[in-house]
Amino acid sequence: MSTNKYILAIDQGTSSTKSIIFDEKGKAVAKGVEPLNTRYLEHGFVEQDPEEIYQNVLSSLKKCLQDFTAKGNVVESIQAAGISNQRETFVVWDQNGEPLHPAVVWQCKRSVKVCETLQQKGLADTVQQKTGLIIDPYFSATKLIWLFQNEPQVKKAIKNGEAYFGTIDTWLLHKFTNGASYATDHTNASRTLFFNIHSLTWDKELIAAFGLTGIHLPEVKPSAASFGTSTFNGLFQQPIPITAMIGDSHAAAFGEGCFDSGTAKATMGTGCSILMNIGDKPLASQNGMVTTINWSIEGNINYALEGVIVSCGATIEWLKNELQLFSNSSETEVMAGAVDDNSGVYLIPAFSGLGSPYWQMERRASITGMSFGTTKQHIVRAALESVAYQIKDVIAAMQKDTGINLKELMVHGGLTANQFIIQFLADVLNKPVHISTMPDISALGAAYMAGLQIGVYDNMDALRTLANTKKQYAPHDTFLAERSYKGWLNAIMNNV
Repeated sequence: MSTNKYILAIDQGTSSTKSIIFDEKGKAVAKGVEPLNTRYLEHGFVEQDPEEIYQNVLSSLKKCLQDFTAKGNVVESIQAAGISNQRETFVVWDQNGEPLHPAVVWQCKRSVKVCETLQQKGLADTVQQKTGLIIDPYFSATKLIWLFQNEPQVKKAIKNGEAYFGTIDTWLLHKFTNGASYATDHTNASRTLFFNIHSLTWDKELIAAFGLTGIHLPEVKPSAASFGTSTFNGLFQQPIPITAMIGDSHAAAFGEGCFDSGTAKATMGTGCSILMNIGDKPLASQNGMVTTINWSIEGNINYALEGVIVSCGATIEWLKNELQLFSNSSETEVMAGAVDDNSGVYLIPAFSGLGSPYWQMERRASITGMSFGTTKQHIVRAALESVAYQIKDVIAAMQKDTGINLKELMVHGGLTANQFIIQFLADVLNKPVHISTMPDISALGAAYMAGLQIGVYDNMDALRTLANTKKQYAPHDTFLAERSYKGWLNAIMNNV
């Protein structure tokens, strides 16, 4: 295999776009980042400008290519491009390719009442059975229903069969190919509430129940597939193939190497998203998870359970900003280690309610078990421990749903810098926890997908041999962790 085959990955996120060029060993050799503006409006509305998203990607890509050529590389050695994207955010456009409305971002809460109406109609069980999801403003369809009900130009276009729906991957593909390609992949489709994860088709019954008959929906392909070719608005002299599209959390799981049933990844930031590979068959959760398509290649559909934790890093920030227990979050590692245990103190971080698996969204945060002997070190330790306990809660629920035991957990995100949290997490799970040294793991997953399709990588086994260096934390003091976790469960149940 020659050493001059490169893959471009475009990671279009909520707050920025990263364009990264990887060599065939999975090493990043060039990068360009461009911040993206998001409009946070009244009533929980969140929007972005579709044209601005496209231009943002081009700016990021231009910076990346300049970095690439400045290092003596030639653009012609780039074999293919892959796209990972912020999930659930969508655009609706007309027959001329003009957006009918700003992009509605996944964070947007405009469809709360729409969701209540759908639940009152008794659609909750049908939606979960068909899509693996719950009726929630988080997912795209409920917000499209809101647009249909409140924006006359959108309603008219849908009724006349002249409206085209697309998540951000589809919108970018439409722009990159000058309208020649209208497609998405299984992972993005599985986040819309329109897609049947059993038949792998858009569900006409659901679309009709939502009152959206007439909407155009893109062709659905595997995450690794031929999606079209592009010069990216002239940044390449010759068109290059776009051979992967995948939602960013799914791309992160793939980049982390979650190829096998029982492997899982956790993105540990302000909140936490956990995806656990459950194999080639969808399983309905009875314990507060959603079922989603993890990733797909030709002839291989891989499913996952997903759990969402609301407050992780946000809890640490609250202790710093509001209680002023420390001036820098990096101090918490030493503070937590300065006491032997939590001394019975538990912080339940329900600042915005509790997510998976409890879904107690009206609940409020609390600190329990304090005495005159309680120090700020105990409170800080309780806060850090709460991150591990919540992840354990989600993993336990996933194992209960599937009968599949966790093999190992891959973690990435800002909180992974805190060694106390990661070691305590390994102890609580009694499983190895791995931290990737690759910071842009979603982009890497998109590059792996694109490389598989174009033949840079022969097969999945070839990806397993690539050196994505990881630091492993093995379980250490599992007795203390188990005892502490029992106290957490007691605090959760008794302090509602």
